[in-house]
Amino acid sequence: MLRSVNRCLPVVALLVAGGCGDSSRHEEISAVPDDPPNVLFIAVDDLNDWIEPLGGHPQAYTPNLSEFAADGVTFTRAYTASPACNPSRMALLSGRHTYTTGMYSNYQRWQEVMPDVVTLPAYFAANGYWTGGAGKIFHNSQPDPDSWDEYWPSKTRHMPDYYYPSPGETVGMPKFDGMYGDFDWSPIDIPDEETADYRSVSWAIDQLDKPRDEPFFLAVGIYRPHVPWYVPRAYFDRFPLDDVRLPAIAEDDSGDLPGRALNIAARGGDYHRHVIEAGVWQEAVQGYLASVAYADAMVGRLLDGLAESEHADNTIVILWSDHGWQLGEKQHWRKFALWENVARVVMMMRVPGGMSPALPAGTAPGDRVDRIVSLIDIFPTLVELAGLPPREDVDGRSLVPLLNDPDMAWDHPAITTYDFDEFSIRTEDYRYIRYIDGGEELYDHRTDPEEWSNLSDDPAYARTKSRMRALIPDAVPMGPTVDLMPHHVPPFESAEHYREYVRDRSGD
Repeated sequence: MLRSVNRCLPVVALLVAGGCGDSSRHEEISAVPDDPPNVLFIAVDDLNDWIEPLGGHPQAYTPNLSEFAADGVTFTRAYTASPACNPSRMALLSGRHTYTTGMYSNYQRWQEVMPDVVTLPAYFAANGYWTGGAGKIFHNSQPDPDSWDEYWPSKTRHMPDYYYPSPGETVGMPKFDGMYGDFDWSPIDIPDEETADYRSVSWAIDQLDKPRDEPFFLAVGIYRPHVPWYVPRAYFDRFPLDDVRLPAIAEDDSGDLPGRALNIAARGGDYHRHVIEAGVWQEAVQGYLASVAYADAMVGRLLDGLAESEHADNTIVILWSDHGWQLGEKQHWRKFALWENVARVVMMMRVPGGMSPALPAGTAPGDRVDRIVSLIDIFPTLVELAGLPPREDVDGRSLVPLLNDPDMAWDHPAITTYDFDEFSIRTEDYRYIRYIDGGEELYDHRTDPEEWSNLSDDPAYARTKSRMRALIPDAVPMGPTVDLMPHHVPPFESAEHYREYVRDRSGD
């Protein structure tokens, strides 16, 4: 079925008849296949590689993600474009990398940096799909009403109300100067049914039960395990505190890091030092594990809702996290860094047989793709799987070839940026990092998967480092930023800007 679209979509494939800004402009798009697949698009915020299918933490409890992995395809080495929510999500939702748009930081409004962007849901809408969503898909207070037919709680407010056991105060983590106020954890004595993510999933399940004349693109954002780690007590009880295992760390993991890396590890007030001084490292890990288990339960409920609907056999499911998270590795907490634990993401997909012209047999249950891929590849992949006109203005590449043959040759590195002109390059064997002050790191993942030994100064790796450095792309300048809040760390727009910051902090 065709639909009218009254949004300016500057893409040749849309065959637009009118110019941008013409209020009477309506395009009829006829590219939808006769029996197009639906898309269930699941985002899980701040979920790192601790989940059972990726084996990152021995105590992680994610049975629903394990079941989904057994039924679909797991991309074991998928990476984010940025270790921050806003630029990561906008890179995925546009298919365009941060270094081609200038969208580098949470402290930007994507509507100002990328005013002409065609988002993934908007593109599906322009091609005949009903689009709807609930929870966090776009970043926090920056929703995009034009991308959706319906949204919960509303098109202009996509974040539902989350429960705080002690509003304005922390419960598990003592406050310190400059701390992000949501860096906290606690069991809460309310049922799942009263939590925000549960209500987002409930709305989505209701949509799955509605008859439609159009194919749907249904997005669901599950906020946990984003801080604060406030989830019902039963999820904390699954991880008795005395048994909680801390992440693996090296005794002096920071000893071979350049100065900028140390600055990043201690950004925002040095979270690791305060966690250690408060003696709450195990409590924090317990809170994260509990929140991961809760998020898994929400994913399971949503997938059960799909299985029980009439759309179980004609819906592509894609599940992803926007970036990873560190809990003391390299003496660093949260995201906002370029190391493996932060850049690596969860990415899983299931395509039913007989629904995609690009993948007629569908995905093979239990397949694992070990090639290096990026979240920006999701846009062109879903477009190809749905049989829509390909987009020529995206940086990502379709992963359909890997879905057909997970073992095929695939020599495409994953590039991650942290703010402007700071890059991580991930190949199958190595990670190379170059910071804004010229500092470098190089890790050989064949022998050092935890990234404990920085080889950037090792002469034996000079040629490897040179090859990795050559993969760094040219970067466009950072777009406009917003006014910073007290807990924000300013994004640096040049090496001189960073040096001024260091001088100011040192008193020189």
